Parts: sequence; structure tokens; C-alpha cells
Amino acid sequence: MSPEPRSRDVSYYPVFLDLSGRRCVVVGDNDMAAEKVRALAQAGASVTVLSAAPCAALQALAGGPVDLLRRPYQTGDLAGARLAIDTSGDVETGRLLREEATAAGVLLNVADRPAECDFISPAVVRRGPLQLAISTSGESPFVAAALRRQLEALLGAEWADFVSLVGQVRRGLRRRQVSASDQQRVYRRLLTSGILDLLRRGETEQAKFQAAAVSAASARARRGRVALVGAGPGDPSLLTLAAVRLIAQADVVFHDALIAPETLALCNPRARQVNAGKRAGRSNPGQESITRHMIAAARAGLDVVRLKGGDPFLFGRGGEELRDLTAAGIETIVVPGVSSALAAPAAAGIPATMRGIAQSVAVITGQAEQSALAPRGLEALAAAADTLVVLMPLANLRAIAKRLCKVLPTDRPAAVISRGTLADQQVVRGPLNRIYQVAKEAGIQSPALLVVGPVTEALTQAQEGSGAASA
Repeated sequence: MSPEPRSRDVSYYPVFLDLSGRRCVVVGDNDMAAEKVRALAQAGASVTVLSAAPCAALQALAGGPVDLLRRPYQTGDLAGARLAIDTSGDVETGRLLREEATAAGVLLNVADRPAECDFISPAVVRRGPLQLAISTSGESPFVAAALRRQLEALLGAEWADFVSLVGQVRRGLRRRQVSASDQQRVYRRLLTSGILDLLRRGETEQAKFQAAAVSAASARARRGRVALVGAGPGDPSLLTLAAVRLIAQADVVFHDALIAPETLALCNPRARQVNAGKRAGRSNPGQESITRHMIAAARAGLDVVRLKGGDPFLFGRGGEELRDLTAAGIETIVVPGVSSALAAPAAAGIPATMRGIAQSVAVITGQAEQSALAPRGLEALAAAADTLVVLMPLANLRAIAKRLCKVLPTDRPAAVISRGTLADQQVVRGPLNRIYQVAKEAGIQSPALLVVGPVTEALTQAQEGSGAASA
């Protein structure tokens, strides 16, 4: 008797089966059958193929663990089988297979008919001992395959050797009876180390040496590490792969106030998140206090991420923090980020440079305390560069525009971009002598930046087509 069709609201339980030496049966003549046979053989199964007119791919697989029988399925063919796969597409064959599989307790998969399946075959990413299985519960094999391709591009061949190397370290730690918590720290450090890069370059011996050093450090009190990480302009999809890896493994994350919640959601659920941001008109933590707390956390053996908007070395005080952390003897690494100085204009369709229009770019902060360090800095940069980008200008936008009008034409094109790269990005344009009023009337909010130069209107038609506001 056939089982009841599967309800759409029932989820599959994901498992990995050990099929070594177990008999498996594949029914079908086509390339899909060949794909199933190949995967089962790779898993160590003994595969019987029932195919009256096998395709070339099936014929090429015959031999060794694959027994190709050139005939249709017959009742009794599932005797002694662990599982069976039907790719024939024939309804009557599927019915007979279903009856025998149910009676014999054999797991059955019927291609493209999930309601008849005891199990479904996921799309699989294979990297040696690492296997990632992706399933849409039969809803869309195309989506599963597309995700597999993305993961295959993300996880290179070096992951096979990396997982094997971590396995060796794990066995060594267990022999030494290292505590579970210390083991977890070692694994996190391995994942965020440069070992993957070494393996990617083929430097296997150096990778083994570094892994051994990380493992040996677990036997003594270890200091943590601080990573100064650029969070990019706002959109989490613009994070670097290195940033994502470090954020996910950190014990403590000191983050700027404007880091997107979606980015913070990438943190380890057990990680402590500390808001170390500075906002105008609010009580903010001092820089010395932030650095002092990072040093204390690292000395306590914690891995710390200092997550900064944009790039940590572009008006992000990353240089100061690196200097002080290094002076305190703390291991520190720097992960560059995509700066909003270039990303926000790009997302708004404003090229920083453009042949025949702008050949140079200057970037300056609009915050009063830093602009005051060089009273002539703003004017000098504006006069020298084709495109001027002013970060954090809103608090002083009127004064900035007034100063710029002394050295630039008052009708020079300008734009203010708010929340660049995010879904609620807002762009307003106007001549330099009116840009403050235009931004005020539009209700532009922080974070924002000012772009001055002919590039702001070079692609005006394209911008109007994308729905950006113009003055």
C-alpha cells in the first residue's frame, strides 16, 4: 500500500547516510540517472542500475561499484537495497517501485514527485570531508542549484584541506584533554587566521605550522586579538568576506552607532555587543575609554572586533587605535572596508571621476573639530580637485557651503546623499549656494555626505529615471 502523499507543511529531517558497501538501486535511462549513480558511487555505495536503453553517461559509469543491468525494473529488484531512486518518469514503474519499497522498508526517491518520496536529494557542495546540503523541500530544485553555485564560488578547493587540518587539530586537543571552551577558541582562531589563504596559495607546510602554533597556544594563557574592521557604507552585502568571518567569530564587538542592525545580526549570538559610537549632541564614550576596554578584553583572552562604518583608516580613528593597541602589545589586524566617500555617490549614480569631466577627487570631513585643524583646508581642496566629497557635513552644511562659494562658482552643481547604499537612500541636488536650503527642505538626515562638482549632474537623466530627488 502506498503511503499518504506528503503534506506541504511537513518539513524534511536532514541526515547524512552512511552508504558504504550498501546496495542502492537507480532506475532510469537519462542523464539524471547518471548523476544519481555518480553521487552514490562517490559515497561508497554498491549501485545497481536498471536501464533498458542507458544513455552514454550511464554506460560510461558501468563497472566497479556500478552494476548496469540493461533491462527495465522488475518487482523484486529492491531486495537487499538500502535505498532506491526512480528517474524514469514512468507512472506505472513509479507505482510498482512505491509498493515494493514500502513493503521492503526501502527508502525511495521519485524524481520530480516529492509527494511520493521518502527522502529527497539535496544540491550538494563537496569540499573533501566538508559537505553542504541544500534543499528547498522539493519546491524549487533551480533555487537549490543556484545556491549551490554561489557557495561553490565562495568556498574554494582550499576548504577541503582546511577541514582536514582542523580535524587533525581537534583530535590532538582531545588527546590533550583540552577543555571544550578552550577548544572552541582554537577553532575560532583557526577560522579567522590566515591558514585558508596559505592553503589557497598552495603553502601547505606553512599552513600546518600555523595551525600547530594556534593549537599549542591553547596550552598556555593566551591573549586575545583586536581586529579593526571596516563595515562599509551601510548595506551589509558590501561587507568583505574577511569582515563577515571575523564578525561571526568575535567574542566582543565594539561597534559604531550607525552600523546597520542587519550587519550586527551577523555577530555570534553569544558575543557581547558594545555601542561605542559617537553622535553629535549626545553623551559619547571617549576614544581613550574605548581603546582601554578593547585592550582589557584582549588581555582577558577574548577576540575583539572594532566595527567601524566605512573604512577604519578614513576618518575612523583607526590609526589612533592601531597605534595604541600596538603600544599595549595587543595583536591587531586591520580589515579595510568600502568607504562611503566613494560608495554612496556610486549608489546614487554619481561617479567620483569621469573622463572629460573630473580627473581628481578630494575627501574631507565636515565635522567642526577636525575641519578647524586646517582653516584653509576646505577651500584649498575644493579649488584643487574636480570633485569634492565632504563626509558628515550636516551639522555645518550652511557654513561649509558659504566657505566653498568663496572659491567656487556659486552655481557649481552639488548633491547631498543620505543613508547611501541603504533601501531608504535619499539624494537631493542643487547649486552650491542653495544646497543647504534644498537639503533642509527635503528633511535630509544623518548619516549623509556632500558631493560638489560637475559629476553630480553628469548622469542626471539616469538619476531621474531611478527616482532620486532633484532640486
